[in-house]
Amino acid sequence: MDAGIQEFKKLGTSTVSDAMDRLGILGQPHGIMPLDRNFRLCGRAFTVRTVPVDVVKGSVGDYIDDVSEGEVVVLDNAGLLDRTVWGDILTIMAHRRKVAGTVIHGICRDVDRSLELNYPIFSRGNWMRTGKDRVQADGYNVPCSLGEIRVNPGDLLLGDGDGIVVVAQQHEETILKAAKEIDDAEERIRKAIAAGASLIEARTQMGYHQLQSRR
Repeated sequence: MDAGIQEFKKLGTSTVSDAMDRLGILGQPHGIMPLDRNFRLCGRAFTVRTVPVDVVKGSVGDYIDDVSEGEVVVLDNAGLLDRTVWGDILTIMAHRRKVAGTVIHGICRDVDRSLELNYPIFSRGNWMRTGKDRVQADGYNVPCSLGEIRVNPGDLLLGDGDGIVVVAQQHEETILKAAKEIDDAEERIRKAIAAGASLIEARTQMGYHQLQSRR
């Protein structure tokens, strides 16, 4: 069992994002959101980079047979909004293979299947127009991007109703330590408020205003 994944599953993206801000680490792709706000995912990246088709048309989905249980498919389609790179059949296969979810720098289609199977998809939107004969796979398990955020194979992705954070492997332990500290302090603030403390009292006592500050 991957200890890092188990620990990050206990946290929300807001907490991890705050930890990244404190450490000066970028990892919050803007505008990539879940199809359903209840979707959550946590797993390591299996990356797929796509490009516009060349003379020879190519498939964009056969790689799914190589994705391991618990991994997250990260599709870099350059943020294109006029051609999909994920649909119904890929959702069925990924769900069957117990893939943790899919994150797309671009769009998907066949949303109903994702909702029916409770398969987490995070993307820049959805539209029905196929990517077949419009895009082709250019690389598997290679560095790619989710907009302004770089993703390397094996990086950890955490997603919930607030979006996605990408935790680079080399910063994983540092981010986790800071995130746990922030999570603990905020939980103590909630308990203090529930016990009758004022917000300013609770925040001051727990050092709230320094939680996300660079150190």
